[in-house]
Amino acid sequence: MIHIFDYQDNHYVYDTGSGALHMADRETADYLRAKEGQTVDLSALSPEKIREIEGDIASLVKEELLYKEEVKLYPPKSKYVKALCLHICHDCNLRCRYCFADEGAYHSAREMMSLDTAKRAIDFLIANSGDRKVLEVDFFGGEPLMNLSVIKETVYYAKEEAAKRGKRFLFTTTTNALLLNEETVRFLNEEMENVVLSIDGRKEVHDAVRKTVNGKGSFDAVIDKIKNFVSLRGDKHFYVRGTFTAKNLDFDKDVLFLADQGFDSISMEPVVTDIPDLQIKEGDLPAVKESYDRLCDEYLKRYAEGKGFNFFHFNVDLEGGPCLSKRVSACGAGNEYFSVTPNGDIYPCHQFAGDKDFLMGNVFEGKLDPSIRERFASSCLFTRKGCEDCFAKFICSGGCNANNYHYNRDIDVPYQMTCEMMKKRIECAMHILAQKKLGE
Repeated sequence: MIHIFDYQDNHYVYDTGSGALHMADRETADYLRAKEGQTVDLSALSPEKIREIEGDIASLVKEELLYKEEVKLYPPKSKYVKALCLHICHDCNLRCRYCFADEGAYHSAREMMSLDTAKRAIDFLIANSGDRKVLEVDFFGGEPLMNLSVIKETVYYAKEEAAKRGKRFLFTTTTNALLLNEETVRFLNEEMENVVLSIDGRKEVHDAVRKTVNGKGSFDAVIDKIKNFVSLRGDKHFYVRGTFTAKNLDFDKDVLFLADQGFDSISMEPVVTDIPDLQIKEGDLPAVKESYDRLCDEYLKRYAEGKGFNFFHFNVDLEGGPCLSKRVSACGAGNEYFSVTPNGDIYPCHQFAGDKDFLMGNVFEGKLDPSIRERFASSCLFTRKGCEDCFAKFICSGGCNANNYHYNRDIDVPYQMTCEMMKKRIECAMHILAQKKLGE
């Protein structure tokens, strides 16, 4: 299938089968729209122009760059585990209004993971990793740094045990930055492959939802700590991650604010919540799309000026991105990737934690519920309902299992609000990709 779209005065044709993106003139774009069954007036096209267009189309088809048949290969899912999200702390020193994790408590007792449980989780991962050489552990919360001593000892234990078996670990963590100090920054920079720092953008936006336990805004308490951390990070991976809600549908301003602070790797995600004044609703989509448009324009302007930055939503690699199997299988939650709560319970991912319908086992038992695992292992792009006719399917892979389930009670039924935002940002990303190519 092909997807034809306009962006400002540019006309693009994206071929899902080959992954090729083409720029076209208005006449060719309209001809293809008509060919796809859309109502388009082609009366102004001369016979010569039509022959020219048809010749170009035939050449691209012959080169398998247009109307290439899509491969429908159900990917084999690995029986081995590659990554764990350790809920090292079910508590938090912030009380963010939109927190899916119940402000860190996950609708249960506020508690810390013990070192014994963390070690058993590492043992579980190694024992079930098969011939995988590189394993991954994400320290998550709540606020993970509230249990820093266990993080440290777990890292040291994991590295020691992996070395005995010819394996190695990559560690990541997500933090709100309140507890960053000189010693902690040094440890994170030495041991963490990636660090995610939470900040929502402008002070008034951040403080409206990310409050301390005593109800005060947390922006002033974290901004300088994040800047200091980034200044010392060197060439190691990090990104600042924000959340936009119905309160800041002009989130392009927050992304640019973060870029202006010197943060050159930025993510800004739509909120996942049912809180009425924060939830993004269908009527908000035009404003969200306008925000993406403004951000796209400014992103290209800054890139041309040599002031570019990395924005996660505008990253799309049509040539050297994930292989087809990865694009189809998408998220490994519930099959290759699991989360572990402080008492050792295992869930498909952090967003399912605490839902007993998805309790898969416990690290002290070392076993996984085969029926739940098979449910996730058998899910892929081709089982997603409604994805077959979507141009974005090989890029988005059918959406987030947890979002799909929480909104539609089925991991294979995509959450349409996310779909609409995803399609918009992919069109922006493709426009950016094309404009960068033109500028080379």
